[in-house]
Amino acid sequence: MSYQRILTIQDISCLGQCSLTVALPILSACGHETCILPSAVLSTHTAGFKDYTVRDLSEDLPAISAHWAKSNLYFDAIYTGYLGSITQIDDVKNIFRTNAAVGCMNIVDPAMGDNGKLYPAFDKAYANAMKTLCAEADILLPNITEACYLTDTEYRESYDHAYIEGLLEKLYALMGGKGIVVLTGVGYHPETTGVTVYADGKEQYYPHRRIARGCHGTGDVYASAFVGALMKGKPAFEAAKIAAEYTLRCIEYTQDDPTHWYGVKFEPVLSELMEMLKS
Repeated sequence: MSYQRILTIQDISCLGQCSLTVALPILSACGHETCILPSAVLSTHTAGFKDYTVRDLSEDLPAISAHWAKSNLYFDAIYTGYLGSITQIDDVKNIFRTNAAVGCMNIVDPAMGDNGKLYPAFDKAYANAMKTLCAEADILLPNITEACYLTDTEYRESYDHAYIEGLLEKLYALMGGKGIVVLTGVGYHPETTGVTVYADGKEQYYPHRRIARGCHGTGDVYASAFVGALMKGKPAFEAAKIAAEYTLRCIEYTQDDPTHWYGVKFEPVLSELMEMLKS
């Protein structure tokens, strides 16, 4: 693909290696013009830090979108991550309609929960509103928890292929029977996890080694690497594999440093992601 202009919409955690501070460098390293629309500014992310500051930027989103439209500025892909409110979900849907170039790829990471629970800032009303945004996505990037909330499915710690297949079919139906579902965190054995890509009734699964220690921000790393590879011209399944391997390398690089508990060291292995994109 030629040089792509990508808009990513999510918060800025000034310290913490997640959201826009992950998306901007990863997409840029993949060779894309990366434009940002911050939904909020936080001094740090909210996992493990106390007394952090938050400034909600909801009022700014419509004005920024209107200025871009007035200036004839449009995007080849619009990639959303953590959004702070139902109002912002509605604003993003308007951005999909107002600021998209012809053939724009709408990519939604419905970042709202993990391990069977919604994040503390969200409730069922937010999850229901997120369904309406996902319905407009060309690519959907949920984990299993998010998939369950989007499809009103009971969350299970243990599951079989039939359970995952059911989630994929429901997510695909939510998208109107079009587009691509990329379901992350799918593991059928204790020592592995993986990603499943689903489109047109066809399912492809890529397993890889599971690392016991989790790192905050790996979902954002994965989604950003996936978008970067996809918009570089890689097929969805190939992009999913590249993003999985890159995220795994980031965790491996971080896991032996107990002082780096608040994020994942993705920067030192960016060169490896760039090499993967060449293959």
